[in-house]
Amino acid sequence: MEGIEHRVVKVNGINMHLAEKGEGPVILLLHGFPELWYSWRHQILALSSMGYRAVAPDLRGFGDSDAPDSVASYTCFHIIGDLVELINVVAPDERKVFVVGHDWGAYMGWYLCMFRPDKVKAVVNLSVPFVRLSREMSPLDAWRAIYGNDHYVSRFQEVGEIEAEFAEIGAERVVKEFLTDFPVLLPKGKLFKRSSNEPITLPRWLSEEEANYYVTKFQNRGFTAPINYYRNLYRNWQLLAPWVGCEVKTPAKFIVGDKDLAYNMPGMKDYIHKGGFEEDVPCLQEVVVMEGAGHFINMEKPDEITDHIHHFFRHF
Repeated sequence: MEGIEHRVVKVNGINMHLAEKGEGPVILLLHGFPELWYSWRHQILALSSMGYRAVAPDLRGFGDSDAPDSVASYTCFHIIGDLVELINVVAPDERKVFVVGHDWGAYMGWYLCMFRPDKVKAVVNLSVPFVRLSREMSPLDAWRAIYGNDHYVSRFQEVGEIEAEFAEIGAERVVKEFLTDFPVLLPKGKLFKRSSNEPITLPRWLSEEEANYYVTKFQNRGFTAPINYYRNLYRNWQLLAPWVGCEVKTPAKFIVGDKDLAYNMPGMKDYIHKGGFEEDVPCLQEVVVMEGAGHFINMEKPDEITDHIHHFFRHF
């Protein structure tokens, strides 16, 4: 795509694929599920034209990056370890970068700021706010209590089970269903609202060619490694016990669509807008709620998201 360069670097013992373009301060772009570096294609081109070096990796387990076999190789510490080494590789002189994250990328972006604030100048996270750490109940148990056992996070826990169901449907159908209408519930026997023979109309922001890029990568690599991120939620909760009560003190901006499933979780709007979020992220400078936008906001509203990123980072 228009001069985007690709290379593989060694970080934390794995080969990580990068897409990058531009010269100047580094902006590290972190994707979510079921995504790839490709979700940032619009921002890479735009930000590189604004005087930044945009760097978008395939996170471990995704796309053309290595995918270790062990479920336990996908804890938050493994991912943050990858990112710290990646920053050392791509910004050896600056040693500090701008970070933009979406979905799992946002989740890890918050933790990168909390664990290694010396590595991040400022952060813009999309869709997933910082979630206050608690010892009272794990996030996995909380989601089960709210949504039951059909919640997609719960359905992802048993190794091999959801992969077998996805295999019956086919990677193309699974990827397009998630990108078109990210499901909160995945009931056994009828994972998606549409029947398997009902055609999917892709959203206006995703062409057939673009969707097929994702499909090809997930057909080649499968879903197990990306789903292993979810399988470490309980392990992460245990590992993060020493950080309960810690704040994220990096300058931050948060953007979410008003149709996003994360924004509409019970209690989330109150946390974001009534002081809890700002208490946990005291350098939070702005919260933007974009009307009519869903979960994949960086692809749905690419120009607006790029402008928000640029306007925020130019002050640092």
